Amino acid sequence: MNETAVLAVPAPDRQTALRVVVAAFRAALPGAAIYVYDNNSADGTAAAALAAGALVRRETLQGKGHVVRRMFADIEADIYVLVDGDDTYDAAAAPSMLRRLVEDGLDMVIGTRVTDIEAAYRPGHRLGNRVLTGMVAAIFGNRVSDMLSGYRVFSRRFVKSFPALATGFETETEFTVHALELRMAIGEVATRYRDRPAGSASKLRTYTDGFRILRTIVILVKEERPLQFFSLGGLLLLLLGIGFGVPVIMQFLATGLVPRLPTAVLATGLVLLSFLSFAAGLILDSVTRGRKEFKRLAYLAVPGPRDDRP
Repeated sequence: MNETAVLAVPAPDRQTALRVVVAAFRAALPGAAIYVYDNNSADGTAAAALAAGALVRRETLQGKGHVVRRMFADIEADIYVLVDGDDTYDAAAAPSMLRRLVEDGLDMVIGTRVTDIEAAYRPGHRLGNRVLTGMVAAIFGNRVSDMLSGYRVFSRRFVKSFPALATGFETETEFTVHALELRMAIGEVATRYRDRPAGSASKLRTYTDGFRILRTIVILVKEERPLQFFSLGGLLLLLLGIGFGVPVIMQFLATGLVPRLPTAVLATGLVLLSFLSFAAGLILDSVTRGRKEFKRLAYLAVPGPRDDRP
């Protein structure tokens, strides 16, 4: 295996854990360049990263998605390791994740979290992850078991074809859907997940970020599966239109009169809107197919990982 690996660490206010993270990954991946991206930290994150021997960059737009977009645009490498800077992920798993990527010719390897420590992976977060991962699996394909893991290894062609439109923690959802929609080769490696060190707190807000991730899933369904999205909306409108319209029609057939004219107009409008929704879904489905073809061509334009073993 002869590849250039780079470790990218988003680090907003991670002074407490960052020295440990950089040291652990330097030992696990001695040939990798380690980049730490300071995201408007108010503590000594940048100084801690420099002292640990990392290359420090800055991103002023607040949010993990902005940091990932900057990382992927600026850094040139064959393999990218992305990990949160809170010292919860096991650095010792990184070599096996890299080997899996190269030897199996994959584009993304996810470090699926395994832990018995309740404080490390709270029940609310665990349940939310299962629900959101299940939704994505049902819509886009059941190939990922831990969609919200912050520990991943990417090929260069994944990184350079990834649009990176998210702004916050929903970027993991965007990673997953991008890989599933382009039918990329992906894999998972079980990794130990531990509690944060003393003095370090999670940046994840359970309900706020959960709703943001849910909103991202809905938006991605609209963007990637418009026919299904607008057909469902059209079906609901059609059922409402029929529900309002049937009593009016029955009364007209019985008396020859339409005394409930506003209801009749409402029912007609709902049925017309339902057909417009179906038509919009058909048109946008053709547009989405063209976009997917362009993304696939951008993906194929970048060489994949190589296994140089004899």
